[in-house]
Amino acid sequence: MIDPFGRTITYLRVSVTDRCDFRCVYCMAEEMSFLPKAELLTLEELDRVCSAFIRLGVRKLRLTGGEPLVRRNIMSLFRRLGRHLETAALDELTLTTNGSQLARYADELRDCGVRRVNVSLDTLDPQKFTEITRRGRIEQVLEGLAAAKRAGLQVKINAVALRGINEDELSDLVAWAGGEGFDLVFIEVMPMGDIGGETRLDQYLPLSLVRARLQQRWTLDDSDYRTGGPARYVTVRETGRRLGFITPLTHNFCESCNRVRLTCTGTLYMCLGQEDAADLRAPLRQSEGDEAVEQAIREAISRKPKGHDFVIDRRHNRPALARHMSVTGG
Repeated sequence: MIDPFGRTITYLRVSVTDRCDFRCVYCMAEEMSFLPKAELLTLEELDRVCSAFIRLGVRKLRLTGGEPLVRRNIMSLFRRLGRHLETAALDELTLTTNGSQLARYADELRDCGVRRVNVSLDTLDPQKFTEITRRGRIEQVLEGLAAAKRAGLQVKINAVALRGINEDELSDLVAWAGGEGFDLVFIEVMPMGDIGGETRLDQYLPLSLVRARLQQRWTLDDSDYRTGGPARYVTVRETGRRLGFITPLTHNFCESCNRVRLTCTGTLYMCLGQEDAADLRAPLRQSEGDEAVEQAIREAISRKPKGHDFVIDRRHNRPALARHMSVTGG
């Protein structure tokens, strides 16, 4: 699959649920209205559509949420998709998780062919963690990370840089991740969805500033390492671990975009930061065969835009997009 700008699409991110057991202040409002379950693709439908993408050239598949591991019987989907790893049709099956359920599922994920997981963790302070997630316990996540290490999973920590909240401990996160043997990625807050009383302007911390501060303590060596995602990496010389920066606002990373996102309702977004989308649920449910859904996928890829329009709206203090990140897939 090649889009209008010559980019080959090889990476699919799939939200398997919009539900989550946390309510992170940069992602959701505290009181969320989740989708009716009837609107969600079944696990069988998710397998069908993911398999269609793989036939069309997707080589990397990431399951996200919400929190993917809170979906009932989700491991049956991992087991089904794992067959594509065995046939070498798929290079990698991964997930992004908040870590709350990792202690329960780490071994099974490994058995399904998962080798890497991304875990969202924005602070090491227990009280601050509960404030950011509005209901989480950091001990639960740390237990999950320990289980992932025991299972032999590579772990990458995703941390959203939040002004006035965790900016004073980002350097300590670098030290902690290095000591644990984890790679670490810092992410700028993304202007998506109404998050209640919090404002994006209050939360936004440019990673150019973060990097400058980190360089006062750490030696950051440039790296050409890529995972297929949007992060730009350096190596922290003192720890030997990779440190990535995802900068949708201060640096547009669209020129090398190779990915599309599928929501749990079967809506395909060709760009995280644009509203244009394609409905794959209808062709999935209208036919037992997959010809119609493959045609819909090809047509959607032909409309993939050149880039996103993320911006912090300082004048009206509103998100760039109305939909929440949890709907699109973390």
